[in-house]
Amino acid sequence: MGFREVIGVIHLPRLPSSKARIEDFDINVLINKVVREATLLDELGYTGVIVENYGDNPYPKRTRDPLTLSVLSLVVREVVKSVSIPVGINVLRNSGLEAYSIAVATGAKFIRVNALIETIITDSGLIEAEAPRLRNIRYNYPGVKIYADIFVKHGVSLNLTYSSILANLTNIMYINKLDYIRGIVRDYIERGGADALVVTGLATGEPPSKDYVNLIKKYSTIPVIVGSGVNPSNVSSYLEVADGIIIGSWIKVNGVAGNPIDPDRAKFFINKVRECGYLIEK
Repeated sequence: MGFREVIGVIHLPRLPSSKARIEDFDINVLINKVVREATLLDELGYTGVIVENYGDNPYPKRTRDPLTLSVLSLVVREVVKSVSIPVGINVLRNSGLEAYSIAVATGAKFIRVNALIETIITDSGLIEAEAPRLRNIRYNYPGVKIYADIFVKHGVSLNLTYSSILANLTNIMYINKLDYIRGIVRDYIERGGADALVVTGLATGEPPSKDYVNLIKKYSTIPVIVGSGVNPSNVSSYLEVADGIIIGSWIKVNGVAGNPIDPDRAKFFINKVRECGYLIEK
């Protein structure tokens, strides 16, 4: 039935920064914990793992603190050395350049970018497109793939909001929303240089509608990944239309984002994927 990506997410706790000390922080304890979780996913048969600074909320628009980025780099490097599957990075809220730099330095294979070509309104403020900031490093250090969110969760696309306003003004200015979405997908690929599109629901743990995933898949010439709300009950329906999934919340202890990975839940989930008949071992 074809290959599907199944990428497990490791949610890091709050990381130290030059502005905020974390009492009793031990980099070796953190590294050992993250490596254990990544190794577990590798051994269970997940096709990739992504490391995310989930615990640093509320997120700044950019993560620039040198201590935080240094800790992230050390953690990711040890994960890369410890597993046989591709390792990715997501530096929240939209630190694509920083994530790409860490990937180059550590050998990580991909990054997730929440706003690659869109300007989005978020609880972190107005976040501008990251593609221009990534241009030079991608040219000088190619080889790191970009998994780009489209109409990302916990945000509203200013582009789409503007088009909706125009669509409601006059018939002369009417813009077909489907045509607009098709144009955004094309821009992600042709102008933003995305390697895969990540489709999400409105918030962490919420699934997108299958019709919405179908629509993005219809317009996309690159892989489409479902990036939120996947669970054992709906994974089969998403794998019918998407090229892969990113699974975070459900495989955590009690199914709660930010918790450690639950080995039993992680095993149960990947076995459900196998029952669907899709190839996940390369």
